[in-house]
Amino acid sequence: MRILFVIFEFLLESLSLKTCEFLTSTGTPCVERSKVKKKSILAPSEQTSTMKRLFGFEKEDISSWHRLVCLLSRPTDPASLGIFRFLFGMLMALDITQERGLSHLDYKYLDGAPVCRFPLFNFLKPLPMDWMFFVYFVMFLGAVGIMLGCFYRLACLMFISTYWYVFFLDKTTWNNHSYLYGLIGFQLSLMDANRYWSLDGIRNPRKRNAHVPLWNYTMLRTQIFIVYFIAGVKKLDADWVEGYSMKYLAHHWLFDPFKLILPVELINLMVVHGGGLILDLTAGYLLFFDATRPVAAFFVSYFHCMNSQLFSIGMFSYTMLATSPLFCYPDWPRRFFGRFPEFLQPILPFVSPAPIPSSSCVYPKPPSGSGEQQEEAHAAPKPTTLSFKHKFRAIFTILYIMEQFFLPYSHFLTGYSAFTINVFTQSRRWKDHGDMLKQYATCLSENLPRFNISEPEIYFDIWVSINDRFQQRIFDPRVDLVKADWSPFRPNSWLMPLLVDLSPWRTKFEEIEGSLDNQTEVVFIADFPGLYLENFVSEDLGNTSVQVLEGLVNVEIVDEKKNYSLQPGEKMQIPAGAYHKVYTVSEGPSCYMYIYVNTTEAELQRNFTKLSELQEKVRNGTETEPLPPELQPLVTGLDDQDSDHSVIDPVVRLFLKRQKRMQEVKKRREASMVERFQRFASKKYYSIRRGFLMTAIALRNLAVGLPPLEQLTREVAYANMKEPETDQDERLKDEVGHGEL
Repeated sequence: MRILFVIFEFLLESLSLKTCEFLTSTGTPCVERSKVKKKSILAPSEQTSTMKRLFGFEKEDISSWHRLVCLLSRPTDPASLGIFRFLFGMLMALDITQERGLSHLDYKYLDGAPVCRFPLFNFLKPLPMDWMFFVYFVMFLGAVGIMLGCFYRLACLMFISTYWYVFFLDKTTWNNHSYLYGLIGFQLSLMDANRYWSLDGIRNPRKRNAHVPLWNYTMLRTQIFIVYFIAGVKKLDADWVEGYSMKYLAHHWLFDPFKLILPVELINLMVVHGGGLILDLTAGYLLFFDATRPVAAFFVSYFHCMNSQLFSIGMFSYTMLATSPLFCYPDWPRRFFGRFPEFLQPILPFVSPAPIPSSSCVYPKPPSGSGEQQEEAHAAPKPTTLSFKHKFRAIFTILYIMEQFFLPYSHFLTGYSAFTINVFTQSRRWKDHGDMLKQYATCLSENLPRFNISEPEIYFDIWVSINDRFQQRIFDPRVDLVKADWSPFRPNSWLMPLLVDLSPWRTKFEEIEGSLDNQTEVVFIADFPGLYLENFVSEDLGNTSVQVLEGLVNVEIVDEKKNYSLQPGEKMQIPAGAYHKVYTVSEGPSCYMYIYVNTTEAELQRNFTKLSELQEKVRNGTETEPLPPELQPLVTGLDDQDSDHSVIDPVVRLFLKRQKRMQEVKKRREASMVERFQRFASKKYYSIRRGFLMTAIALRNLAVGLPPLEQLTREVAYANMKEPETDQDERLKDEVGHGEL
């Protein structure tokens, strides 16, 4: 309780701070800074200029190249940087077993399997599986070394070299935060982040508690500012502003408190999209200034905590939380840990003495005077002159920041695919990216000759609906991708444009869908001139019709060999169990919609309703007639020994499985925080456990060779072991994923 009180007290004091620096810091502990203020008889406005209070440096500090280099090399307290180094290394060590995929590495890199890969450069190939485990082991050691500050430069090199190799090896796993991890790892390798709370400081007294140059903080803070700001700029497109990009999030339980005062539509528009846009655009600025920093810290923390529950993004939310203290006083860890009880001090980061001089910094000539000023000058570090390394580091910092401002983080296309192929590949992200589609076509052309298919021609017809727009093609289905040209530096004719001119139709989609009953479904299609959609209507889909919304189309019923011309507003019935083609014959794109009823699903729902009513009557005693054997499980339940070939009615079995699944989902949602944490911890434990055991097996194989097959099988089976509840949850997850309805 004492520790919790200390933390709470410190947070309250931090929220009341009036001064903090973004670009600069004197490195002077806060207590000493307060003493100086008490001794001064001048008003605050007379002590420091407005620019100094707002930005932490004077205008003269950037008036010349010499002064700017001195500013970037100014000695700064290493405490905050050291804490961030520790947190980043710890989170990356956890991330390696999770999102980097150590726990399932043997499934990802299958030795000898004809799997299509998607590296950044085609010459990059994965190593044999045991060696890939070794690569991940080196990466893990590097992350732990960064965390502990042990052989820091070597640890950074171990981490970033293996990290970027794995990153470049598979474009299907790329995302913004994985790219950010690599950038931060690269930056830390250039910094003196092992000057505080590190094993290197214990081994080398010259590094222990030594100043770090200001550019260490400047680069990291600017990088985080760019992360927020670029994310906000990318949200300024019409899809985000109009509330189409993430509209499904408004139904998540995290937004239930907002539903007490706002309808879901406004939560989607104002909270999810509006709030996300405003936060990203302003977070960097709000963290910059003293007066707004407490507000920014609260909303940024709340934002990342929500993201950790909304998305499967690994350690990203926690990494961003770890970056927020970088915007506070660099000496905040000394004040924070200084409030803990004395018996804990030996295991906590040290709070004194003041940082010692470092050759990485530039120290000005101490002021001359008498009395106390002369005493302080006598104790001050010796003045240093600018050297080539100081100027070089300043140039690099400026160039790096400029490059990060102008280099976009991502430009990939996202959407829902209506048609996919997964042959020789373990991923589905390739289908939305032109470069990976070309790589996949090339890979197929190299593998298909094994199956007596020589000189194959490969065409793709992939449809997506991007942010609730029409379903449309994104690649020209008439182009053989094996022979097609691809270059990231020029337009590629086989990439179809996004039909943004048809975006206003999205408001009409909601009106059309709202006019239909619960049993009727609708799909909106847009196609390019000269192309056609070949489709098959299943026997399950009754009363299917196609109606033109814009443009001109011809509908060909293949079996009947008949063609029908349709104009906007016209529609026709499509026979079930037959193929048909819809040709776009207008000069511009055509828009049409399929309206249909899934008769099988509707009938199944009616049967479920009847079974539910019968089950309720049996339970309350109003049903007097005995149930036939095939309906007995409505009373006794579904036995685990029941097989699909038993006398139980298939619809009853389906109904009971659905009930069981809904009960399990309800149980999980109503679980206490303790139960949720236990489930989370158990899942992480077995994931990390498998990663380390498989790594140990791989390292043993590299050291002494492969053991007998029986022994290897037992070892892998032991690594795959999970507790019974986890296995049951996985089976339930698989059952839900396939879905009977």
